[in-house]
Amino acid sequence: MKMLHNIKQFLEDLAEVCQAEWGRIFGNTGVLLIIFVAGVGYPLIFNGIYTQENLYDVPVAVVDDARCEESERFIHKMDATPEIEVRYEASSMAEAKRLMANRKVNGIIHFPSDYGERLARLETARVGVFCDMSSFLYYKSVFMGANFTMLDEMKQIEFTRYGLTGITGEQANTLVNPVGYDDVKLFVPGGGFTSFLIPALLILVIQQTLFFGVGMLGGTAREEGAELSAVPARLRRRHYDRVVLGRAMAYTVIYSALVAVDLFLIPRLFNLPHIAQVDQLALFLLPFLLSVCFLSISCASLFRHRESGIITLVFSSIILLFLSGFAWPQSSMPDFWRHFSYLFPSTHAVQGFVRMNSMGATLHEVSFEYLMLWALTLVYFVTACLSVGSGVRRCAHRHSYRRRVHDTV
Repeated sequence: MKMLHNIKQFLEDLAEVCQAEWGRIFGNTGVLLIIFVAGVGYPLIFNGIYTQENLYDVPVAVVDDARCEESERFIHKMDATPEIEVRYEASSMAEAKRLMANRKVNGIIHFPSDYGERLARLETARVGVFCDMSSFLYYKSVFMGANFTMLDEMKQIEFTRYGLTGITGEQANTLVNPVGYDDVKLFVPGGGFTSFLIPALLILVIQQTLFFGVGMLGGTAREEGAELSAVPARLRRRHYDRVVLGRAMAYTVIYSALVAVDLFLIPRLFNLPHIAQVDQLALFLLPFLLSVCFLSISCASLFRHRESGIITLVFSSIILLFLSGFAWPQSSMPDFWRHFSYLFPSTHAVQGFVRMNSMGATLHEVSFEYLMLWALTLVYFVTACLSVGSGVRRCAHRHSYRRRVHDTV
């Protein structure tokens, strides 16, 4: 009977804390904007901006100061690529810059005056490529078109130089292409920017909005001196684990719906890769959501003002994006930064989510990331209990001190 009573009391405490936390969330307009508007709006905006994964025939201006056969051949090949359209041949860089400033072109290709001479002297020649960075898609198309042309032109130059030494035909072809290869883009066959970037951003949006929302709740409570009111009176001296679990339950219920929208509905709505098995992906995302909840609760007491989270959000998002290892391989990171990245749930969640949803990996094949997320869940649960307990004791001590001062006066 005592065990049943303890279980019943445990569940009642969880329900009470969870209900109180829902009241704090839905009573705070700023938190609602962060959780619901930003949590759903950011993925929709990102997908809307980059819904066209590849741009073709991006207009560029060419500044050919070399006026030689080699530069004309390069321009002709570049104009034949699907990514670039040579729309203007400017007489100077100043004119090309004016064309870009007037939004008539999205890139500039510059051939220096010594381009042909350096090739004739068997020296390295350079071509300047300038891109419009108002959208990564412009940069991607202009750079890829110029790069593919450069690679083909390098082969042509090598053939010519071998021909001058008497090496021609199949022998020259073997020297230029010693190993034949086919370029196959695994998992993103179209080379689309959206299919590459958005899956990682979806994970980061969930972590950052939850962290910021909980931080805003903590900062608001501290500003209003209502830190103790969020904890039931009978739980202010012990059972801080129930406070943590109750709050995590409140956040998990809300964010389960957001996860379903961001990670299950949006990939299908915008035709992003979504080949993971739903049940296995849900099991993988569970420790991610719990670890972010406990991490957010652990750090909530550090926010003295409700606006403090904005600085944290802006400052940390780009850093966490690179630490996740999807844009810059983790194998190329210094050991310190690679190990430091393991402290954040988004690192393991991005790696696992991309492998499962874009590459078709099973839960067993992302076991390292899965176990690391559960390990972070356990670690941050302990730190969350310590943080809540420390905050309650500190707040109670402060109130007790104020009462003593008031009674003395």
